[in-house]
Amino acid sequence: MATRAPDNSPAPDVYVSLLFVSLAALITGIVMLVFELGKYGWKIAP
Repeated sequence: MATRAPDNSPAPDVYVSLLFVSLAALITGIVMLVFELGKYGWKIAP
C-alpha cells in the first residue's frame, strides 16, 4: 500500500503531469503565434 502524507491529501499522478504538459504546449503555441504574427506587422494593443 502506498504511503500518504499526514494531511491525507491525494498524491499527484500521471494525469496531473499531463495537465502541466498540455499547459506548457498551449503557452508555447501562443508565444510562437505572437512571434509569427509579428513578422506580418501585427502589434499587441497597449
